[in-house]
Amino acid sequence: MESWQIPAPGAAPQRVRLPDPTPAEGEVLVRVAAVGLNFADLLMIEGKYQVRVAPPYIPGMEFSGVVEALGPGAKGPAIGTRVLGTCTSGALAGRIGVPAPALAALPDAMSFDEAAGFPIAYGTSHLALSHVARLQPGETLFVTGAAGGVGLTAVEIGKRLGARVIASARGTDRLAVAGAAGANVLIDSEAGGLKDRLRAEGGVDVVYDAVGGPAFDAALRACRPEGRLLAIGFASGQVPQVPANLLLVKNLTVSGFWYGGFQAHAPARAAASMAQLLRWRAEGTLRPHIGQVLPFSAFPEGLELLRARKATGKVVIRVQQP
Repeated sequence: MESWQIPAPGAAPQRVRLPDPTPAEGEVLVRVAAVGLNFADLLMIEGKYQVRVAPPYIPGMEFSGVVEALGPGAKGPAIGTRVLGTCTSGALAGRIGVPAPALAALPDAMSFDEAAGFPIAYGTSHLALSHVARLQPGETLFVTGAAGGVGLTAVEIGKRLGARVIASARGTDRLAVAGAAGANVLIDSEAGGLKDRLRAEGGVDVVYDAVGGPAFDAALRACRPEGRLLAIGFASGQVPQVPANLLLVKNLTVSGFWYGGFQAHAPARAAASMAQLLRWRAEGTLRPHIGQVLPFSAFPEGLELLRARKATGKVVIRVQQP
């Protein structure tokens, strides 16, 4: 099968041919249709991600495709089922074997391209906002990096949960994408004065931050009493340092959220969350934004879009037509 492979930490991806995998006990073999790219793919390639995979390895953490075979003891999904799934690595190949619980069947109207970029971004935002931050109707949610793959889903789900959403992104074009997803207030992240702007909007109850750096500090200082801050990622490359005295004075809570870790320690809750998200998608409540769909050969170019923070919504690599 055609595959992309990372030969060593920090090395350029190589396109190689590898033997097709055989599904192990409890695994399902999926013929991969498309793969969603994530900022975490960049970190893993550079050896900076919280999960280390020994090279050489096949990158890719989320995918869509069709079930081709069941390994011993696997009870489904049935052969021929259209599915989406997640994995630690291994998606950027013609086929992948994954544990059956890592898969979910697609709604009829959901395309493979859309499904490939769905589980990690939407799963992160839904569990972080509804379960960890306990976002309530009428509260104000502030989202950094609101035009990116994860941030855009936070805008959409925040609105679905009844919040007033303030979105921050770079430039008018990216802000327009966040506005189309339902953001009530749009703030150009390059304009400066973020703390004062947020305070002028009445402050915020929940912060969803996938960027880190100065934006986190500004949002922290604009939080209302009992505000909740979600540390989702650090795309800026700067990990915020939290002054505990501010947490004490305003009774604030800072929580980290990593979807992969949540899947590992609370798989039933993660599965229930994904089922809810797919119901919302089937009902038309969610409208995933795929910014770029690239051919399999353009995987390195897709990584560069993420590295330069030029992508809006998800970048998807089309592997093959099942």
